[in-house]
Amino acid sequence: MPVIEVANLHKRYGERVAVAEVSFHVERGEIFGILGRNGAGKTTTVECLTGLRTPDGGRLRVLGLDPALDGARLRQRVGVQLQEAALPDKLRVGEAVELYASFYPAPADPAELLDTLGLTEHRRTPFKKLSGGQKQRLSIALALIGNPEVAVLDELTTGLDPQARRDTWRLIEQVRDRGVTILLVTHFMAEAERLCDRLAVIEAGRVLAVDSPAGLVSTVDSEQRITFRINGVLPEQALRALPEVTALSIRRDGITLSGKGNLLNAVVTTLSAHQLTPLDLSIERSTLDDAFLALTGAALTDEQNGSTR
Repeated sequence: MPVIEVANLHKRYGERVAVAEVSFHVERGEIFGILGRNGAGKTTTVECLTGLRTPDGGRLRVLGLDPALDGARLRQRVGVQLQEAALPDKLRVGEAVELYASFYPAPADPAELLDTLGLTEHRRTPFKKLSGGQKQRLSIALALIGNPEVAVLDELTTGLDPQARRDTWRLIEQVRDRGVTILLVTHFMAEAERLCDRLAVIEAGRVLAVDSPAGLVSTVDSEQRITFRINGVLPEQALRALPEVTALSIRRDGITLSGKGNLLNAVVTTLSAHQLTPLDLSIERSTLDDAFLALTGAALTDEQNGSTR
């Protein structure tokens, strides 16, 4: 039985449809990502899954329980870190973790959890004085203090600097290694590609595709681009005649060839036959960004910020 089942989820706010016919499932031990632009319906989906909102239609099950009917039982087994969660400014880190631990019959050891998340030295630090990265670590601690089977993390790294974001990614991987199933909501492409076993791409409240990052990329035209410089005369006609080459452009900063198949080997072999060696060679292949663009018709950039209702 999947840990999370979503079938034909529907939710509207007045006349606006936020989520329409969303379906996916999450297997035990996965990091499953929900990827989409701001306003795609990611947070609404998660809020329905965690019992914070009542769906207008569809079937939801988390650990076999209905979030709308079994909220109290579910909260004992699921840890949640929401996008806009905050604590009182004067509440200290240790106090927050001890308080949340008191909500559960068999919580994790607060001291051990703080140590795992690198927060021991900040145990007496008020919430207001924590850095963005430290606040995110505390959010993870509060989501894990109940020894959950499932952790739901919504836009965990929004607003963090690149180093703090990567530190948080390593923490998420450690959490998964402890046996926790993770539902990760994100609009950061690099985050989805680094962490997720599978992804649901959501656009305008609908699921467009569910697959692994590599599986999504494989659906895109597999054209490659090779860029290099040479010292010598370019054998342009010989390169254009290669069946692997679909396009060739020459600029002041280098030569770019596009194509398919074993393009790199064909190009290097041809250059070698003309006693030429490519310099500063780089190769580009289709990425998750390309797959998202192909699915949605618009790019998703890491610079996007804001709420994701």
